[in-house]
Amino acid sequence: MKRYAIIGAGMMGREHINNLALVSGAQLVALSDPHQLSLDESAAHAIPYGFSPACFLDTEEMLASTQLDAVIISAPNHTHFEIMQGVMKHDVAILLEKPMCTTVADARGLHAAAQTYSHPIWVGMEYRYMPPIWEFIDRVRNGLTGDVKMLSIKEHRFPFLKKVGDWNRFSKNTGGTLVEKCCHFFDLMRYILQDEPTRVFASGGQDVNHLDESYNGRRPDILDNAYIVVEFAKGTRAILDLCMFAEGSEEQEAIYAIGDIGKLEVGIPSAKLTWSPRDKSGPVVENIDTPSAALEAGDHHGATFFQLSRFHQSLMADTPPEVSTYDGLIAVQIGAAAHQSIETGLPVTLDIEFTEKR
Repeated sequence: MKRYAIIGAGMMGREHINNLALVSGAQLVALSDPHQLSLDESAAHAIPYGFSPACFLDTEEMLASTQLDAVIISAPNHTHFEIMQGVMKHDVAILLEKPMCTTVADARGLHAAAQTYSHPIWVGMEYRYMPPIWEFIDRVRNGLTGDVKMLSIKEHRFPFLKKVGDWNRFSKNTGGTLVEKCCHFFDLMRYILQDEPTRVFASGGQDVNHLDESYNGRRPDILDNAYIVVEFAKGTRAILDLCMFAEGSEEQEAIYAIGDIGKLEVGIPSAKLTWSPRDKSGPVVENIDTPSAALEAGDHHGATFFQLSRFHQSLMADTPPEVSTYDGLIAVQIGAAAHQSIETGLPVTLDIEFTEKR
C-alpha cells in the first residue's frame, strides 16, 4: 500500500481522488489547500470512495506530520515552483501537474534541482495516456506511416473554466495559454516524433473569450486561439491549431501524422483511429476502447487513471518516471517561445541548454 497526499483540492484534485480510488494499492491519507471551502468539498468528495484524508490549510504542516510515500500537486500553476521547494525537502515521490512551472527560468531551476533529488518526480502530461492516443503513438513510432514529415494537432474546445480566485484569467498566473493549456501538445509532438524542437513560429490572439470580464479593474489577458508551427531537428514540421471558442465541435482533439507511406489520424472523444495509406487501400477505421470506469472518473478520456496507474507502478517497482522534469522543461520552453513569437511577429530559435534527461 502506498500512502498519497494531494496538494490542491480544486477541480483537478477531485479528479485525482476519483482515479486514486481505481488504483489498487493506493490510499489517499491527506489533503492540503489554503482555501477552506475547496478543502471541505474535496474531503467530502473523498468519503464515498472509502478515503478519510486528514485536511490541512498549510502544506508544510501536512508534510511534517503525515507519513507519505507520494504527493500529487494539483495546485494553481503559479504556485508549483514554491510548493516544490517545500515538498522536495521530504522523502516522497512527486506527481506534479502540468505545466511544471509558469516561466522558463523556474522550469530550468526545478529541473536542475531534480538532478540531486533522491525520489522520482513525474510531470503530469496525461494526454500521452489516453488509450486512443497511446495506440496512435505506438503505431507511428513503430513505422506505420513511414518517416513522419508532417504532424498536426488540433484542439477545438470550450473556454477556460472558472477557478477559485479566478487565477486562470491572467497569464501571470498561468504562464499564458500556450504554456498552461498547450504544454500537453508540445510534449506530444516530442514524444511522437522522438525528436527535439529547434524553432517556433506562432500567430494568435484573444478575440472572443473573457473580453467583457473584469477582476478588480483588470481584464483577462489570456489567448483564446493560435496557430503554432514547431520545427524539429530531423526536419519534421508540426503544427498546433488551437481554438477555445469552439465548444460545439464534434471532436475536441484530432492528431494527424503523415509520412511517406500514409496518414494516421485519431480523434477524441470519438476514439476513432483512421489509417489512410498512400496506395489507397484504405481508409481503415478502428474504435479504440477505454474502460468506462476510467472515462467516468475524469475529464481527460481516461488519461488520468492510466497515468496514475503507471506512476503507482513505478513507485512499486522503483523505476524512473516516464515523464521527466526535462520533458516538463522543454514543454514550457516551447510554449514560452510561441508567446514570444506572437508578441514579436518573428520566429524564435530555441535555446535548449539541458541535455540531462532524467
